[in-house]
Amino acid sequence: MSINWFPGHMAVALNEAKKAMAEHDVVVEVLDARCPMASANPLVETLRTHRQRPCLKVLNKMDLADPAVTQAWLAFFNAQKDVTAIALSCKKQGEAAKVVSLAKKLAPHRNDNLKPLRMMVMGVPNVGKSTLINALLKRRAAKVGDEPAVTKALNRYDLSSDVILTDTPGLMWPKIEHESDGLMLAASHIIGTKAYHESEVAVFLAEVLLERYSQALAARYNFSADVTKGMDGVSVVEAVAAKRGYRLKGGAFDFEKAAITLLTDYRSGALGRVSLETPASFKAKVGTQAGTALPLVV
Repeated sequence: MSINWFPGHMAVALNEAKKAMAEHDVVVEVLDARCPMASANPLVETLRTHRQRPCLKVLNKMDLADPAVTQAWLAFFNAQKDVTAIALSCKKQGEAAKVVSLAKKLAPHRNDNLKPLRMMVMGVPNVGKSTLINALLKRRAAKVGDEPAVTKALNRYDLSSDVILTDTPGLMWPKIEHESDGLMLAASHIIGTKAYHESEVAVFLAEVLLERYSQALAARYNFSADVTKGMDGVSVVEAVAAKRGYRLKGGAFDFEKAAITLLTDYRSGALGRVSLETPASFKAKVGTQAGTALPLVV
């Protein structure tokens, strides 16, 4: 299943972000720690490198991601030119405060009241940009919601006399090249629900869980020790339906309800700390294309 989601307001917001990039010193790109490269908009990379702006990559929701995999991602990003990466939970003000100090190190020429640091917060929808803004401001200024694309315009905030923040709308890109990226984004509730079928995304998620987190899967749904052996994604969702008693009239499994349960449990962390991709799986997927930015066509 190929998933793409690029509502009209995003094209407008992308052009606004392109213009605003020239007036900012550092790009703070918020990623989902469970799928950092799938949630990295290649247009953000293109825009910032075109303007030669350093980037602070914030792997948000680290409390939901596999800690060992997150450490591998930090090493992956920190090896890149003009990039610093940090993993945190934007809901925790103490952790969010690290963002400003790291951003200042990326732009040491902007460190006084005459030359305030100008940070542009970017990322895909529903990844935690507005939550980060609110944590830094220590008040609810940016609108937050549990649905993608809540923010629809650029908003500027004066964090202090020497730091300015700009919150941008969640931005997707016109075409998601790799099918698995779209599925990871959908599973992580980054793409609007009208762009995909929960059942197909849940099957994909189940297959990842079988491969990497079968014990967590068995523990969550009280499967017997060997039950996951020989299963595929479809049979996992059916097994969830059986364990939870999800039935349709006539006795058939309620596959859709079980699919939504699996997705909800992953998104909430009820399945434990799960990462959907690793640096190794990313490199295997893209091969020699790794690190290649999209042409600047905006």
